[in-house]
Amino acid sequence: MWSAGLSLQSRCRHRKEFTLNPRRLSVNRQFMLLGALFDFNDMHTSFLKLIFITFLLIAAIVRPTWACADFYTKLPDVSKDLCLQAQLKPSGARSVQGRSILVRDITPPDVHRRVLVLAAMHGDEFSAASVALHWLQMANAAPVRTHWRFIPVLNPDGLLRQPAQRMNAHGVDLNRNFPTPNWQRETKIYWEKLTRRDPRRWPGRAPLSEPEAKYLFDEIGRFQPDVIVSIHAPYGVLDFDGPVMPPTRLGRLYLDQVGVFPGSLGNYSGVQRGVPVVTVELPSALRAPIASEMSKMWRDLLTWMDKTLPPDEISAAPTLARLPKSVQQR
Repeated sequence: MWSAGLSLQSRCRHRKEFTLNPRRLSVNRQFMLLGALFDFNDMHTSFLKLIFITFLLIAAIVRPTWACADFYTKLPDVSKDLCLQAQLKPSGARSVQGRSILVRDITPPDVHRRVLVLAAMHGDEFSAASVALHWLQMANAAPVRTHWRFIPVLNPDGLLRQPAQRMNAHGVDLNRNFPTPNWQRETKIYWEKLTRRDPRRWPGRAPLSEPEAKYLFDEIGRFQPDVIVSIHAPYGVLDFDGPVMPPTRLGRLYLDQVGVFPGSLGNYSGVQRGVPVVTVELPSALRAPIASEMSKMWRDLLTWMDKTLPPDEISAAPTLARLPKSVQQR
């Protein structure tokens, strides 16, 4: 056993990537690392192998708890129970610093519409992630024949940084990193002339240079949403890009289309691809709306979708009638 311990110690010194932190490694990579560390023909290491495998199995079981512990404490009006009930799962994509981008699908049996909801594209907009998690709970209670895909925190590095920042770990504004026409020229003019080189709005060196933006770009292609809802803060308005009639209000937020920016999600998806993007700009980045306001915004969103983007053969019953009474009465 002593010789086995020395052998392991020696091998670890030559493998800088060795870590016992499963948050940094996928399960497959953990087992690949296991094979690299241990010679399975060496009977002296059998006990160590058993301990390591047990550790990985335990880590896989408690992974959802870790996911919530990472960020829920920074979000206003989000309890640990609410985060755990969201059942967020790793998407397979990772941020610049290796954090998993978490996702949750809600798929009822009879699906006729696909909606992608994302938040915290800017890491310092805490309330956006809070609203996404509350809306996820409402969607789970009544999916209304819609396949929902929630990405509550697209920019985990920016959110978990001390202090939190708008940009990702490379200092890039993800909402200027999407491929739009004449990206190199237009984003250069925008950043240098209009923002006067504001570091909070740097678009990066090339479109989709950032893993978080590339993941969302790929996810839109895979999921093929009928509408995208992007939650931001703190301008207190409702913005919209797309080929259909926009919603005039969500709760207390009224439509005020602020323009089209090079490299933005609204430009890429709503203008270039024709997939409507509803941009919710909450009035505060640090305080979440009260529960009744979040519910009113949610009901208004569903009503707009039913009128503007009705699923094929949608039920004659109004959307609001299919919501739980607790949500109707908020």
